[in-house]
Amino acid sequence: MADPTVRTLRLLELLQSAPQRTVAELAERLEVDERTVRRDVARLVAAGVHVESLRGRYGGYRLAPGSRVLPVVFSSEEVVAVFLGLARAQAASGAPEIAVQTALAKIRRAMRPRDAERVDTALAVTTRSAPGEAAGPDPAVTLTLAEAVGARRVVDLRYRSTRGVPSRRRVHPHGLVAHSGRWYLVAFDADKREDRTFRVDGILTARTLPETFPPPGRADAAARLIERFAEADYRWTVVLRIRAAEDQIRAHLPPSVARLERLDPAPARPEPGPPWHRAEIHAESLGWIPAVIAALDCEVRVESPGELRDLVRDAATRMLRAASGAGA
Repeated sequence: MADPTVRTLRLLELLQSAPQRTVAELAERLEVDERTVRRDVARLVAAGVHVESLRGRYGGYRLAPGSRVLPVVFSSEEVVAVFLGLARAQAASGAPEIAVQTALAKIRRAMRPRDAERVDTALAVTTRSAPGEAAGPDPAVTLTLAEAVGARRVVDLRYRSTRGVPSRRRVHPHGLVAHSGRWYLVAFDADKREDRTFRVDGILTARTLPETFPPPGRADAAARLIERFAEADYRWTVVLRIRAAEDQIRAHLPPSVARLERLDPAPARPEPGPPWHRAEIHAESLGWIPAVIAALDCEVRVESPGELRDLVRDAATRMLRAASGAGA
């Protein structure tokens, strides 16, 4: 690196990417002698960058906390990862933050055209179905998946389930969705020949393959994700008959929790008042459902399972006892 300015910026990048660097290591990376390294460090210090000298056998240089934000030099991959990380957190939060918006604008203006194009591709295939706290999956994995969704490229995944079981999958990625604070990949498992949903923070590696796949018959990845949550294979299948308006029911049983079907009355027996709905819930436990039934504040009938009827009776007995003041 003959140009002192280019070399000094590269020196700053090296110091930013490690807790400390030895003079010999910096000289090797920059392809100069150690005297030149010391001169370049002096240039950084003169420019206001706080560089500390470390003596001893393993001495060298490191950046020290300064009174102002240091100029940061990112590689192409790093700047895309930083932008996507900020954009993802902003999307999942559901509320705009001025500092984040300003940072995104500055990074975007400084991007190379190719990097900006990659970001646009990633954001175009990413949707948000519900606000929540960002779970923070690996930005490099997210970028690979987003580009594969846009190009309809098959992806080789190494995945670890929520139970810690590792697996390897070949998938057709259809969409990335932020839902309730986590990021999910909606995809078709080419080996098992079925639609699957993967938590992105459980994907260890993602490698794009040369193969392509035809566009899916249905493009709404967020809707498909919510349906899969509602149809998940849990321990219990709960069926309720609820007499209320749909928006009142959905306030307590959103689409990701329950499948809802309106039950039209027989033509000869019209009933005044709100309509009846059939709600189907797949749940790992039943303990939370009596509280939801109470919160609905309307007529509800438990069709199945019988165990839920027992829980509702027990909850009702406790509430009647509390209302009566017995035992006080």
